[in-house]
Amino acid sequence: MGITAQIIVRADSAYFFHKVVDACRTASVLFSLAVAVKKTVREAIVDIAEDAWTPIEYTDAVWDDEGERWVSDAEIAEIPCTAFTSKKEQFHTTARLIVRRVKRLNPKSVPEGQAELFGVWRHHVIFTDSRFTLVHAEPMHREHAVVEQVLADLEDSALGHLPSGMFTANAAWLTLAATAYNLTRAAGHLASTFHAKARTGTIRRHLINIPARIATGARRLTLHLPQRWRWEADFADVWTATGQRMVT
Repeated sequence: MGITAQIIVRADSAYFFHKVVDACRTASVLFSLAVAVKKTVREAIVDIAEDAWTPIEYTDAVWDDEGERWVSDAEIAEIPCTAFTSKKEQFHTTARLIVRRVKRLNPKSVPEGQAELFGVWRHHVIFTDSRFTLVHAEPMHREHAVVEQVLADLEDSALGHLPSGMFTANAAWLTLAATAYNLTRAAGHLASTFHAKARTGTIRRHLINIPARIATGARRLTLHLPQRWRWEADFADVWTATGQRMVT
């Protein structure tokens, strides 16, 4: 497709698998995969020196599902690691194990009102051969979660009708769904700052599925829109940005 930039495959821990890494190496692309914190990973984390941790602050707070709270700071470090040693030697992969640790607040192991003897941390781990520096590689991996929001948005609309029993029907519907999603998002960006960040369902309710009366005359279609309509200005921005004429 003419892509000249370096491709990085980012995924959650469900894709931390030797065949995935082998496919990445075969295709000459880099990988950045989340890793479940199991025994071997915990042992590797213990080997990280205490002075190797680098404090970071998030530009925007990140929701922590396990801690059920917003997190605005953490610490990161990395250590070399060889993964998939239980597989054939050809699948043994040495890369960077990047660890982000977040202070656990009021852990269940500490009775209420009793101070803890030492800090308790929760760890989030990435296995990657990324060439980014540590402070860039860790947030770069977290950006892959953006696609989760896109999928959730699509499943709330056109993808909610899949799958069909016919492969060709699925392929056609997926193409139409992607086209509709992109056009709706483009309309949202043209409409307002609010709609630029809104889900496509919101954009459809505010700007597309609207009660307008269609009139014809002089070989021209005219839309009579509601009066005192909350989203009138936003719709007008989309309408005029696409080259249409607005009369008030």
